[in-house]
Amino acid sequence: MSVAIIDYGAGNLRSAEKAFQHVAENMPVKVTAHAEDILSATHIVLPGVGAFEDCATGLGALPGMIEALTDRVIKQGRPMLGICVGMQLMCREGHENGHHAGLGLLDGDVIPLAPAKLELKIPHMGWNNLTLTAQHDVTSGLDGAHMYFVHSYHAALENPQHILATADYAQVFPAIIGRDNIIGTQFHPEKSQRAGLHLLSNFLEWRP
Repeated sequence: MSVAIIDYGAGNLRSAEKAFQHVAENMPVKVTAHAEDILSATHIVLPGVGAFEDCATGLGALPGMIEALTDRVIKQGRPMLGICVGMQLMCREGHENGHHAGLGLLDGDVIPLAPAKLELKIPHMGWNNLTLTAQHDVTSGLDGAHMYFVHSYHAALENPQHILATADYAQVFPAIIGRDNIIGTQFHPEKSQRAGLHLLSNFLEWRP
């Protein structure tokens, strides 16, 4: 059992590493840019901070990484967690500064937040509570939990069954998405204190 956090130059790597180390007990946690580490990990984490295009370019520049993710996650069914832009990269396409291809693990595009109230500023930054919309092992015990968000875009998914939780910033948007062995959070669990650690612990215990 081991956790691989992908280092492609965009993410709160140290914060994510420390959070996973806190909940992983005796499970090794490794920040890595090497595809071979993904092929041996039991749990894979894709973080992300910044623009969709930059993150997609950085991930694609790692030799063999996309192929390793495809093999380990899609073919072998190992659990994968995407965080913030890492979650957005799971979608088909991002619409920030043009249209840019994602990993296509979930059908849907990443589009701008459009709050109905003009006085609400973008990016959506700060604490917001979750509303669970489906039962899932990773979200167990988290209905109403407060999580920390920093984002200007959100995932618009074609299949509503892939939306596991929502949040509301003058519009309801997906806060947790997933299917099969893939799950993603728009918020940063590594910055969300006890509730975030609870989610990470659930992820490590998850057997999809």
